[in-house]
Amino acid sequence: MTTTAPARPADYRAADHTRDYFELSQRAKDAGLMDRDVPTYVLRTILLGAALVGAFVLLLTLGQTWWQLAVAALFGILFTQAAFLAHDGAHQQVFSSGRRNQWYSRILGNLVVGLSLAWWTRKHNRHHAHPNTIGKDGDISGGVLVFVPGDEKERTGFMGWLARRQGYAFFPLLTLFAFVLHYEAISTVLRNPTMKHRWVELILALVRIVGFPVLVIATLGPGLGAAFLAVQLAVFGVYMGGSFAPNHKGMALIPKDYEVDFLRRQVLTSRNISGGRLMNWAMGGLDLQIEHHLFPRMPSGHLRKVRPLVQEFCAERGITYTETSLPASYRIIVRYLNDVGLGHADPMECPLASQLRGAPAV
Repeated sequence: MTTTAPARPADYRAADHTRDYFELSQRAKDAGLMDRDVPTYVLRTILLGAALVGAFVLLLTLGQTWWQLAVAALFGILFTQAAFLAHDGAHQQVFSSGRRNQWYSRILGNLVVGLSLAWWTRKHNRHHAHPNTIGKDGDISGGVLVFVPGDEKERTGFMGWLARRQGYAFFPLLTLFAFVLHYEAISTVLRNPTMKHRWVELILALVRIVGFPVLVIATLGPGLGAAFLAVQLAVFGVYMGGSFAPNHKGMALIPKDYEVDFLRRQVLTSRNISGGRLMNWAMGGLDLQIEHHLFPRMPSGHLRKVRPLVQEFCAERGITYTETSLPASYRIIVRYLNDVGLGHADPMECPLASQLRGAPAV
């Protein structure tokens, strides 16, 4: 959903809207949902570690068989699950100590996944502060895909051709997402000499990004090894990108200087994915994106418990709460990207302005 830049409603009262969030936050605290859940994270980490050990055993013992491509897909899934845990640690969800959370995320993120904690944290924090805000959220800034209507006019030649079909190119492009993460991991560290724990981040990332392919090729040979790595990278990219994309793509875009209170900014730009506990596991808690954005430090296992409180509160305040199935969210994303690429100024109606005025959402 997108919006142009309307004037701020005359009856918009920021103080009243700010109090809304504090009231909702207090309800969550009173329910004990902001408390840490270390045992669950320890169990998830142990299970992930055991699964990774099992995957390495299969890699080293199956021999040169095409069944190794199934092992490659398994690695892609496990690396994504590790990224979910690193994401939670970076949000200070795991431990009460910020230092422990950082090292937990650094080991999982840099050593297991092959990304840079420093790069991810800086990028992701900006996104959480200004989700879907034009000029402030890097997740919708210029790149291969065009997310903001009007930006497609700058695309010419092949990039212009791609923009007009970008919705259909979305999933194929996700197969390259792992390369982007690995590239940013190395280039960010090399470009920032003042980065905290710079050499630790670099060494851990290199062990993963260089060491894992070397082990695979040494074990399977260049041909099968290359196929193994291609499958692993593609599965990781589609799984990782396909878990984050449904959260905001095709939801309201906020003009850069438009004043929106925290609660409405997070809820109106986020989309939940239905599917229960299985979906919650598969998406690492990202299926409950509204609750995650409202309470970024809440353990991901508590998000489904706070969901009824958030739904009830949004109903009381007349705030649109968006939830849909995973296939439906992908259809919305593809249609939205194609509409933007074709130059549609308002590809979807947006409830943002009416929500701020207190009118019924459309």
